[in-house]
Amino acid sequence: MSGFKALRVHQAGKTTEARLERIRLDDLSAGNVVIRVHYSGLNYKDALAISGKGRIMRRFPCVAGIDLAGEVEDSASPAFKPGQPVLVTGCNIGEALDGGLAEYARVPAEAVVPLPAGLTPFEAMAIGTAGFTAALALRRMLENHQAPELGPIAVTGPTGGVGSLAIQLFKRQGFAVAAITGKADTAADYLRALGADEVVERQSLDLGGKPLEKATWGGAVDNLGGDTLAYLTRTVKPWGNIACIGLAQSHELHTTVMPFILRGVSLLGIHSVECPRPWRLALWDKLAGDWKPRDLDKLVVSRVVALEEVPAACQEIVQGRIRGRTVVRLAGG
Repeated sequence: MSGFKALRVHQAGKTTEARLERIRLDDLSAGNVVIRVHYSGLNYKDALAISGKGRIMRRFPCVAGIDLAGEVEDSASPAFKPGQPVLVTGCNIGEALDGGLAEYARVPAEAVVPLPAGLTPFEAMAIGTAGFTAALALRRMLENHQAPELGPIAVTGPTGGVGSLAIQLFKRQGFAVAAITGKADTAADYLRALGADEVVERQSLDLGGKPLEKATWGGAVDNLGGDTLAYLTRTVKPWGNIACIGLAQSHELHTTVMPFILRGVSLLGIHSVECPRPWRLALWDKLAGDWKPRDLDKLVVSRVVALEEVPAACQEIVQGRIRGRTVVRLAGG
């Protein structure tokens, strides 16, 4: 092939700069599977990398995008054949390896997941890393005995990709869900359409508080960190779990050991980038089957954009102005 479009991030002094370029396969990081990318998806991490608001990438220049779905173009691995539909999420693409915001990608075979029956490439990217991370949180909480009878699951950052899909996933498993948001005045209808039983204004919560407060939530999925996560540790009921996913508010956590030793609360770290491959395959099978979110195209995906529109969309994601998921249409999409 003579060349193809890619969104690459370059280091420019002490800052970074995203550029739409034409590159060749030889410009890509090493890998034994070449994929013609049909769709990618934008995550908060992508938005930080492309906008220059966060230090995400570990090599430059680097093709952005931690998600991709498409079909195998060429493979030196016996596990994959040309024409086979596949997806990749995490596994260090878009960070240490070139990622999915390009018409072609070259990745290690161990990062590639055969597209499960029940998912199209578009649906796989409507779910993307955001939905996969929410599913990993659900799996870990269920393994640690989270049950609907413990009480409602509080989801923070619920209008983002992880939060939107977490509401659907937990609701589908029989949990009541409370969406804790700073946008209750504008997003309540959207959150209830996703399945939230209750919409709570984050501004109404006392984020200062004592070491322990009234036990309110059966468990929580937290995308914010900081004072909000500290509040959750003080208010989750005995034996409940908190899935710690993001740091949109702060990377710091100021709390005490009291919720953990007096209520048996568990704080579970959710690291989807280097998730063990057997877990990864099993979770994608779940997401294509009985955990598949509903109305992905009509409800969860807020927009479909071209590669040229990605930088502007990333600015909006960082500013908190986009709900749900943004899917990027590429070659063949």
